[in-house]
Amino acid sequence: MVTTFPGTTRAETISGIPVSVDIRTALPRRELAPLLDDAFAWLRWVDETFSPARADSQIGRLNGGRTIEQIPELVEVLHRCDALSERTGGWFEARINGVIDPSGYIKGWALERLSRALTNAGAVDHRLDAGGDIRLRGSAAPGRPWRTAIRDPRSGLPRRTVAAYDLAIATSGGAPVLNPRTGGRQSWPGAVTVVGPDLGVADAYATAMYAMGPVLARRFATELAEAEPYQTLVIGRDGKEVATPGFAAYTVAEDRLVG
Repeated sequence: MVTTFPGTTRAETISGIPVSVDIRTALPRRELAPLLDDAFAWLRWVDETFSPARADSQIGRLNGGRTIEQIPELVEVLHRCDALSERTGGWFEARINGVIDPSGYIKGWALERLSRALTNAGAVDHRLDAGGDIRLRGSAAPGRPWRTAIRDPRSGLPRRTVAAYDLAIATSGGAPVLNPRTGGRQSWPGAVTVVGPDLGVADAYATAMYAMGPVLARRFATELAEAEPYQTLVIGRDGKEVATPGFAAYTVAEDRLVG
């Protein structure tokens, strides 16, 4: 018999993105419900504050030349986006032609902050998923890591299965991203998945590498893996995959499909 954790899960759509929070820690129901309420209240606040599509958000007000509130999180995000732009040689860029759009970082940042808050509240076993950006922490069941599939961008079938107790997983692909060099949208029939300790950073790196295209992405991924604790899987235009050596440490070998 497989032992399972008690817990709870909730799914909502925020700004058109499906979001799920799955908590497996054995906490009383009276504690779990408020945790989920607070989790989704936080995610809605992030959307209301940082969405460039909202004219009344702080980002919308900045882009419109209007006054903004003095929000510490806003300063943190903008500074972090600037640092990631420098780190990626401008391939991740939240400021284009005077318009600020932190979308390539903010979703991962919000989930990373939420994961830390849940852990501090005692919900140490959880899986957060927002549109394919995933934060795993703790156990899915006693003694068992979380398992999540990395899917082929064309067929939707699993290409790899990642198993981990503490990992951020960010994937870019299947939808156009901004190419900072041209100001236009970049899209190709492949995907970039980055795993590592921080989901906001992994999200930005995946976005940057997808904007680069597969050739430059592979080169950057190799340099990144040598300098920082982030590993990358690139599924190219032809469907073939190339991964940095450390990616295999998170992969369930028997479930791997050859690309």
